[in-house]
Amino acid sequence: MSATMPAGRLNLRTLEFAVEEVPVPTPGRGEVLVKVEAAGVCLSDIHLIDGTLRLPGDELETVTLGHEVAGTIAELGEGVPDVFREGQRVLLLAGMACGKCANCVRRRPGCLNGLTRGVQFDGGWAHYTLARTETVYPIPDSLPIEQAAIIPDAVSTPYAAITHTARLRPAQSAGIWGVGGLGAHGVQLLRFAGAAPIIAVDPLASARERALSLGADFALDPMADDFRTQVLAATDGLGLDYAFDFAGVPAVRPQAESVLAREGSLVLVGLSGQALTLPNDTAFSAQRHRVLGHYGGLPVHLEELIKLTGHGRLDFSGSISGHFKFEDAAEAVRQLAEKVNDPIRLVLVP
Repeated sequence: MSATMPAGRLNLRTLEFAVEEVPVPTPGRGEVLVKVEAAGVCLSDIHLIDGTLRLPGDELETVTLGHEVAGTIAELGEGVPDVFREGQRVLLLAGMACGKCANCVRRRPGCLNGLTRGVQFDGGWAHYTLARTETVYPIPDSLPIEQAAIIPDAVSTPYAAITHTARLRPAQSAGIWGVGGLGAHGVQLLRFAGAAPIIAVDPLASARERALSLGADFALDPMADDFRTQVLAATDGLGLDYAFDFAGVPAVRPQAESVLAREGSLVLVGLSGQALTLPNDTAFSAQRHRVLGHYGGLPVHLEELIKLTGHGRLDFSGSISGHFKFEDAAEAVRQLAEKVNDPIRLVLVP
């Protein structure tokens, strides 16, 4: 093993991103060293680099990015349970508990006080990364490593939004605004969950075509003059039971709320960091509409997705839009930021 390795590093103060040579880390007690075989490039990474996403607790000056990580265990630290072994195929949870706040003390998982991989501690845009054992999930040989890498966010976030936050039931109608890295998986997962009909909404014709190929029943242009009429026609005049904002664009929210059915819910998955406004609170209340916030996923959702994908119930092979070496991470960032060829997920590999 080389003493150093290339890593995609972001200076959290200056927002300068560069691939640098850094020491290969050594696992401490309760940690494993993971040889990274695949790491996803997420829009959240782009927003960290351009400064539009700032998470609480950014105490490091420079951090290795990458919260979607899969690979093999290269070395075990002291005190690691014997369920882990060198050479074992694993994926890593996108974050870990802080271990200090009231939520941790009371065992309330999934709070924002947790630490995010690739933000508050080094992530997986490197040949090797460290992981505490509670964030390490073994994966079966039947689960391709690239698909495993994107599960911790690109797949688990929409999965949790649909099954946990929305608690969508079969035959309920659903709309998805934004058919990018999250929304493309959202379409597939809504199909898997039995939503009917599924309406994808995106201004890009290529994204609408992709949505139809992934299982959407309708794909609409949000700029169309008769947009509301089209949604009502597709839902037998009732409107949507659920409208999922995967775009994180403020203009989406009033449009999505305007086509909800009575007692329908707007689910905020994409983040904009801007104020949430409603055009008419009286109409909102009279129709008994709801706004549901959503953020990431829980460990149980990761476990369920590993099982579902490993047994072939779900297949995300079509989500891998391109591969880049770790040394070329800056180019992967550029292509995703500029939406070159409209990718779903770009993946860094050794």
